[in-house]
Formats: sequence, C-alpha cells, structure tokens
Amino acid sequence: MNCSAEGGIAAVVVTHQSASTIEACLTRLRAAQGVVQIRVVDNGSDDGTLALVQRHAARDRRVRFIANPDNPGFSVGCNQGAVDSSAPWLAFVNPDLMVQADTLARLRAHAQALHPVLLGADLIDPDGQRDSAARRRDPDFGAMLRSPGRGGQLGVPVDQNRAVQDVQAASGALMFIARGLFDALGGFDPGYRLHAEDLDLCRRARLAGARVAVANDVPVLHLRGVSSAARPLFVEWHKHRGLWRYFCRFEAAQRALPVRIGVWAAIWAHFVLAAMQRLLR
Repeated sequence: MNCSAEGGIAAVVVTHQSASTIEACLTRLRAAQGVVQIRVVDNGSDDGTLALVQRHAARDRRVRFIANPDNPGFSVGCNQGAVDSSAPWLAFVNPDLMVQADTLARLRAHAQALHPVLLGADLIDPDGQRDSAARRRDPDFGAMLRSPGRGGQLGVPVDQNRAVQDVQAASGALMFIARGLFDALGGFDPGYRLHAEDLDLCRRARLAGARVAVANDVPVLHLRGVSSAARPLFVEWHKHRGLWRYFCRFEAAQRALPVRIGVWAAIWAHFVLAAMQRLLR
C-alpha cells in the first residue's frame, strides 16, 4: 500500500439494494485524491449491486468487497469494512453520496488541523438544497414530550461565517475520522440496525474529548434514501428502535420512570403516525 505523507484514506461503503447509485459512487471514489483502499460491504442485495462492485474490484486492486448473505445492519457493515482496511484515515461513505476528486483530501486536511475530530461535510441534494441532517443537535427527549412534532427536529442552521462548524452530531452519510480515534471509540455500536448509530458515535466521540464538526466549505452531493426506498416500513421501524436505544444508552438512567414511559410512548406513537403516512403514499 502506498500512502502519501498525509496518510492514506480507506473509504468504506455499506450497500443494500444500491445498484442505481453504486456505479457512480465507486467511480468517484476511485478518482478521489488520497484514497488508497476502498471496502464495499454488501448487506444481502439482490438487485445487481454486487455484480457492479465486482467489476470495479476486477479493475482496481484498491477495491475489495465483503458479501454478507443477510442484512446485519449499517453499523455492522461499517465495522467490517474498517477492520478489513488498514489506512490511517477512515471515510464512511453512503452509496448514494457523490464525492468530488478533492472532497476526502480536504476533509483530511481539516481533520489533521482539528485532531481529534469526527468530521462531516456539507451535504447537498440534487436541487442544490442543504440537507438539514448534516448538522444536528442531540435528541431533546424533554422537548419531544412537550411538543412531539418539534421535539424530533434535530437540524441546526449552517454558520456561514465558519469553514468548519462545531456541532453535536454529523450525518452518517459521510463521516471522516482517524482510525485511532475510531478504534478507541470501539467503532459503531452494532446494536443499531439503521439510523441513530451516527448520533451515538458522535456523542461517544464528544464524551471521549474529541470534537464533532462539519466542514461547511466541502459540499457533497447526496441523493438520499436510495437503499431504504424499497422497504419504507422496515426503515421506519428501525429508525424509531434506534432512537429508543439511544435514549436508553445516554438518557434513561437520568430520567424518572414516568419520563421514561412517556418517551417510549412518544417514540412509538410517532412510529405509528410515520408508518401510516408511508402507507398512504
């Protein structure tokens, strides 16, 4: 492996039914500066995703893949890809994320200056709108009980005056982190299947004394939700299950029993509403 003086980057991509975007995603990652390893972990796709990944692996020795026969979840896949690589920097990249040639190298420069840090990027949708999930605060479960509609809104506005903005949580669609910090944190919590694992990792990073920030000067196209489109109710279930796990890990011990019961009820009442909306669509 030939790493640059700044340290090579291992890009980890977890796929599931990602045939519509993985070709473009991997083409861009292969052209990205500083990338010395690409690990694709596929979670039980049957839509041709693996065939596309295999073609890239045949053309580029930096690309390797792990084919899970089932879907153990995003966290497990990310951890598998990290373990299978060795570069000193890790970039966890969604299969519907389209990096530019200098995206990861610019994130690495920021990360070197701010270390220890878990760093996200400025996620932009195809219409040019910023993704509110790129910059988030921790879930406010008290606000969730007082106002269920507003309490679950986690996005915080971009600070236009800062190239790098400190936040409580960045999006798991693109996370850049030193391997040493990722290993010290124990990686992603495999108890999350989908969603909230990024909130969890960010909170643990902050508790360990690292910064969590978003590079506002590094825009990245994010198509969003490609892997989850085929199973919306499954996704909603695990999104709410993940939020409950997050509450149990970080908040429950500090809350009275009535509050814990109220949070549980609020989370699952919201799931029912979200599921009904999905079905009506």
